[in-house]
Amino acid sequence: MINLLDPSILFFIFGIFAGLVKSNLEIPQPISRFLSLYLLMALGLKGGFALNKSGFTPEIAISLLIAVTLAILIPLLGYNLLQQKLDKLDAAAIAATYGSISAVTFITATQVLDQSGISYGGHMAAAMALMESPAIIIAIILANRIRQQRPGTKNTHSSLGKVLHESFTDGGQLLLLGSLVVGLVSGDSGQKVMAPFSIDLFKGLLAFFLLDMGLVAARSIRELKGKPTVTLAYAFIAPPAHALIALGLCHLFHLPLGDTILLMILAASASYIAVPAVLRHTMPEVNPALYMGMSLGVTFPLNIIFGIPIYSWLAKFFT
Repeated sequence: MINLLDPSILFFIFGIFAGLVKSNLEIPQPISRFLSLYLLMALGLKGGFALNKSGFTPEIAISLLIAVTLAILIPLLGYNLLQQKLDKLDAAAIAATYGSISAVTFITATQVLDQSGISYGGHMAAAMALMESPAIIIAIILANRIRQQRPGTKNTHSSLGKVLHESFTDGGQLLLLGSLVVGLVSGDSGQKVMAPFSIDLFKGLLAFFLLDMGLVAARSIRELKGKPTVTLAYAFIAPPAHALIALGLCHLFHLPLGDTILLMILAASASYIAVPAVLRHTMPEVNPALYMGMSLGVTFPLNIIFGIPIYSWLAKFFT
């Protein structure tokens, strides 16, 4: 309930409402892009400052290893399940979307944890960055194999090297990692200097960005019309299932509460920026409305409004 009363979440819900009633309210694309980059930069700085204080510990190494394991396991499980009901290329695209992560969901979750007084490691920003690319690589490998198995299919092999380069040099991800390094190197003095930028402005700009995301989510809901029922079911069921897998791994290795919650939320989230941008070029056979409608129209609002408090409660119960 506390999560639903948060101004950022309320602005997100308001954005969905404005979109559903077909209001002409909109955030210009350049401003939306700036807000996205600002949030990644602020998150990276915060993580770097925290890492400067804690140092690199075995616990951090375990958290990062769990993050990579989830990023590989989830798309493989998703593909093997979906290919039984859908075209294999469609299954690979959806598996990649749900195997990757939503940075905005993660950022919103960190804000909720801050307000609840639940601490988490600065390295979780690095965990988020590590979880973005494995699903994309897996999807490209699967797509190339599927095309090889189909007689008469046009040779549209995607270069794995090019995909790797695009994944690891993506502007948002590079900014996040670069900011993490800046925060790590500058430490306490850097934190004091950057506090007005990375802390004081954060809450307001996050609320403004979530208003825009609510408008976009409302438009994406319409794209689900006429899509197979299994895709809608997957968009609802996969996030909590993935969160429970993350909870099991975190519980097994006794990770602290804050890190457990964030790994659950990362596992439950689905990409709507990085993965679709790559898939449009590498898997043109798949209609982007399929995976964008699922991730942005269903899973993103589901996680923002209900997922974060539910996963937090589950983590508290088992930790």
